[in-house]
Amino acid sequence: MVGSSSGDSAPRSLGSYHVSDDFCAVGKPNRLLEKYSVNTTGSSPSHHTDRNPALDSMNCSMSLKRTGGTSDSEYASVYLRADLHKAVNPAPELSANKETYRTRGYQISSIPGIGEDAYFVYKDDGSSDKYRDVYAEVDVRDGGMTFYITYSASYTQGKATPPSMDELRTMLQSDADSTVRAMRK
Repeated sequence: MVGSSSGDSAPRSLGSYHVSDDFCAVGKPNRLLEKYSVNTTGSSPSHHTDRNPALDSMNCSMSLKRTGGTSDSEYASVYLRADLHKAVNPAPELSANKETYRTRGYQISSIPGIGEDAYFVYKDDGSSDKYRDVYAEVDVRDGGMTFYITYSASYTQGKATPPSMDELRTMLQSDADSTVRAMRK
């Protein structure tokens, strides 16, 4: 790719990406919400937008409960963040982030068709006899825009089964794709 070497810090185009005051509405994780409902007993979804000449940032966090679930272990969290980098090229940071996950033992796979660079991160830490911690994330970069959607949950062994890695990849990839598209409208 021309001009995207790791030493090139020049800003990238933001194209038609724009800031939203309610990123929970723009980034609503519809595929995840087919399996989960928003858990409003703890706290309602929260969102925040920061505007700065160098960086606009939007985020949204939601507590989820598996639809029809009966155990406390069927709760999950989803966090979405988008940054519009106006002063630097974010490509080297995204590459460093990917390498950090790799060295920590996460499984990483590329995702074609979303932005210029996108990948899926997954780790199922079932090292405890009682609990499993599942973490999944999709990271996307397109020009000067970076987007992350993360899913995390702890499950009590034997009480509930977390979504499989493939299910999480499908859901998060779909939600990332629709959010990235919505940010351009």
